[in-house]
Amino acid sequence: MRSRPYTYLFSISYFGARFKGWAKQKGQPTVEGKLERVFRYVLGHEDFRLIGSSRTDSGVSCRQGFVQIFLREEVDFEPILAALNLNLNGEIRLNSVQPISRDFNLINSVKEKTYRYFFSDSENFHPFASPFLTSVSKFNSLERMQENAALFVGKQDFKAFCKISAHKLDFTREILEAKVFETAAFSMEFSPEKTYCFEVTGPGFLYHQVRKMVHAIWYFSPEEIKSRLEKPHGEWEAIPTAASNGLVLWQTVLDLEL
Repeated sequence: MRSRPYTYLFSISYFGARFKGWAKQKGQPTVEGKLERVFRYVLGHEDFRLIGSSRTDSGVSCRQGFVQIFLREEVDFEPILAALNLNLNGEIRLNSVQPISRDFNLINSVKEKTYRYFFSDSENFHPFASPFLTSVSKFNSLERMQENAALFVGKQDFKAFCKISAHKLDFTREILEAKVFETAAFSMEFSPEKTYCFEVTGPGFLYHQVRKMVHAIWYFSPEEIKSRLEKPHGEWEAIPTAASNGLVLWQTVLDLEL
């Protein structure tokens, strides 16, 4: 990418239900794929490279992330930001743009991420709420979920709370904050009477880690969570993965000091 000396940083939001995740897949709608098509159309060429700050899974939304573009020639993006967003059709939005040093590495500059998972146990859950919320039945009390969430805080081995990959050897991750609370973030005509949110912040997460933690706070006892954290390499039954539609990458914090 040294042959493309100009680089720009965009803040990005997108609605995950429209896409099969971030990364390009042949024949599938993805965030990266749509961004490439729109940049190609608006710029009038394909001599660029895109890198995202997070490779979200299929169905997962993003309130605030980042994407970096590398170009061979300098571009003033401010006048064409509206054209980019018009062609992104509201499913993806580029919120801001700034030129940045060629030495800036987006992947290595992610300082922390905050995910929020939205859910409800309403008996009258309306299907129109399903793009933003997961319908769940008979989960733990709010107090128990709060107690469970707090157990994840700290630097621990999360092998028992992720989808195992043959190429992954290090399962230690640090959780800076984890909590559960009632929320009105998606208050609308079809919203359930009560909506809950699990919020978790850390420098990085394993594959399906957040969604497996969500299932654990719903249905596990504190003792079950403690046992898996204390003996992460035990012969545990795999934890079910919560549905993707309730998960949002809520905030991404970058270290912009070069």
